Amino acid sequence: MRLESNPIPVKERSSIVWLAYGQIDVQDGAIVLIDKEGVRTQIPVGGLACVMLEPGTRITHAAIALMASVGCLALWVGEAGVRLYSAGQPGNARSDHLLYQARLVLEDDLRLKVVRAMYRYRFHEEAPQRRSIEQLRGIEGARVRAMYKLVAQKYGVQWNSRSYNPGQFDDSDLVNRCLSVANHCLYGLCEAAILAAGYAPSLGFIHTGKPLSFVYDIADLFKFETVVPLAFKMAASERSDGPRQTRILCRDAFREQNLLTKIIPTIEEILSAGEIDKPSPHPEAVPIAITDAEPTGDAGHRS
Repeated sequence: MRLESNPIPVKERSSIVWLAYGQIDVQDGAIVLIDKEGVRTQIPVGGLACVMLEPGTRITHAAIALMASVGCLALWVGEAGVRLYSAGQPGNARSDHLLYQARLVLEDDLRLKVVRAMYRYRFHEEAPQRRSIEQLRGIEGARVRAMYKLVAQKYGVQWNSRSYNPGQFDDSDLVNRCLSVANHCLYGLCEAAILAAGYAPSLGFIHTGKPLSFVYDIADLFKFETVVPLAFKMAASERSDGPRQTRILCRDAFREQNLLTKIIPTIEEILSAGEIDKPSPHPEAVPIAITDAEPTGDAGHRS
């Protein structure tokens, strides 16, 4: 199913909508969620970056096809978004972007430049000289642990350490449960941005060997400025529904901060630290999935 008009650029979209307990289908050319009472709620997927499908949802082939045609990412997640099971990539990533990312990952000197750029972006200072990626990873870990302690002190929350077991979510203390929910909300948004920009979530620079390594790299750049304070704030309230309220706070914060407009330009900025040119697209490459009537070259468009 194709639209007659051009899809909305990713940078101009709202971030995330969560859907649960209903069937998602297409009616009259629009996505609808039909609950057990038969109530139909229209979902404006053309103006969304991604939709998180929680337990209790079923989705039709027609709905996935329509979401793909408008460039809306579908993410299958666990209760409260605490696990990301699968993602449906909208459209087609461009091979030139993938080759560019792969070269930066595979060549040690280029990868180190990108890692140093991530350190500089995150901590607002240059990384120590003559350090390997492994050494920088250790330095970063120590600084992050110290940052957690400072945030805990600010909100008056007892803090022992970051602890998260996906199979035993309820066994963690309240602050860790809130953090897990907050982080996964951010991971969903970052993965949507990475896929929209035509890159691979699995090809990370600091994190490696996982399906979402690059997602974790990018999310770490924004984590302490966005979702971590929200999680500690909610933990300080000691509400029994803290994880659920954390998710709502994250959703609202993403919208208020217009975070999606910052993530894709940051990805491009970080990768440019490698100081190499992107390969030219192959003459037979699939056209970009999201475009403007008048191309702007803006990094916020999927290519």
